[in-house]
Amino acid sequence: MADLKGRVLSVTSEAVPLVKTGGLADVCGALPGALATQGWEMRTLLPAYPGLVEKLRAPKEIWAESDLFGGPGRVLAGQAAGGMAVMLLDAPHLFDRAGGPYADARGDYGDNPERFAALCWAAAAIAAGGARDGWRPDLLHAHDWQAGLAPAYLRQQGIPVPSVMTIHNIAFQGHAGADRIGSLRLPREGFHRDGFEYWGNISTLKAGLVSADAVTTVSPRYAEELMRPEFGLGLEGVIQSRAGDLHGILNGIDDQVWNPETDPELAPYSARALGRKQENRARLMQEFGVSGAGPLVILVSRLTAQKGIDLVPEAIAPLLAAEGTLCILGSGEPWAEEMVRDLAARHPGRVGLRLGYDEGLSHRMFGGGDAVLVPSRFEPCGLTQLYGLRYGCLPVVAATGGLADTVIGATPASLGADAATGIVFHPVDALALRQALRRLTELFARPKLWAAMQRRAMKADLGWGASAARYAALYESLLAR
Repeated sequence: MADLKGRVLSVTSEAVPLVKTGGLADVCGALPGALATQGWEMRTLLPAYPGLVEKLRAPKEIWAESDLFGGPGRVLAGQAAGGMAVMLLDAPHLFDRAGGPYADARGDYGDNPERFAALCWAAAAIAAGGARDGWRPDLLHAHDWQAGLAPAYLRQQGIPVPSVMTIHNIAFQGHAGADRIGSLRLPREGFHRDGFEYWGNISTLKAGLVSADAVTTVSPRYAEELMRPEFGLGLEGVIQSRAGDLHGILNGIDDQVWNPETDPELAPYSARALGRKQENRARLMQEFGVSGAGPLVILVSRLTAQKGIDLVPEAIAPLLAAEGTLCILGSGEPWAEEMVRDLAARHPGRVGLRLGYDEGLSHRMFGGGDAVLVPSRFEPCGLTQLYGLRYGCLPVVAATGGLADTVIGATPASLGADAATGIVFHPVDALALRQALRRLTELFARPKLWAAMQRRAMKADLGWGASAARYAALYESLLAR
């Protein structure tokens, strides 16, 4: 570890290896290790969902409050698997539930605003007074709406600890009725258009955006997109007002976990020796019950409108006409699950489907797939295309957010310069996607060109090094103010 430059309290609702529902967990799980190389000691505070306390090594109580939004709460500090320093907010009345982190079979928990306000309150209290073990952060880093009230509490209480608010996905804004101002321990004088008020309600994400000393997003292009109504989803004015404090910093991936040379799910291969990727391809086709001489395309995704899943049935014809196949892994909205079921039923042996999520299967899909499809209507950063690049499973992506920032589309110019690493299409509609799949089949039919693109993609720097350095520089600038 580099010489210590400062301590950071990262506040999040999920983090690998403890709990994961999406990419937020991957990022928050990777940041501590990445920033340690830059001289920053990070502890991660998240709720003690059922079973998490048992996963901590040597937990110790380092903070407590007798009435934490309706019941007693305490923070336990310990180490998770891999050595990550973790703080868990143990408040059974808020988090000891049989469902998921945010919802159960009946839908979102009605007290979600209070549940995550408690997380933010504990974070602010630790920032103000430190933990009983003597640890005190120099800076607080809040992630998404669940942590949005942490910077707000710092500001309203006059706690002199700078804060960073990261937007992982602005579609989720933490709305609550105005009648909960008191229950969320917010000052009524802050309920106005330049505060945490949002169209007559509270937005905890907006509270963080207007209170934090700096705002970051997870890709440079997404930072620019958020200033426009079609992407800002009502908060574009707030983002514009913070333009001078806004930073687009790309996510990275754990290039040890995602490594085709050592992945236990695969026959190993590398950019220098691609041969065994064909072995993985054959195994994957057998696992999904598909066959065809054309491109094997994978789709690993939440099945939602945001992800552009509804475009696939109308666009798939060129792929099938070229004897291509499609393997789908995901779950999501009922209409989307029914749509992919129907797609698989209409094309037996050419479209394979697994509903749900399976981490091991996802690795096998990237290892065996020729291309990965990411037709998102908006994508703050995206990790799927990064996994695809790492595994030589070339991304076919929409020209939006982090997808456009990380994939170099195959054009005459980029191919001539030996730079292309995938296919990028625009606009995000079925016609453009259909043309992209036609382009895919044409490139795949040129084996030497395809292999060159695979090798180039696999050599891309996708780790956290450059991004961690940018976060470290931002932290240093805030402490220097």
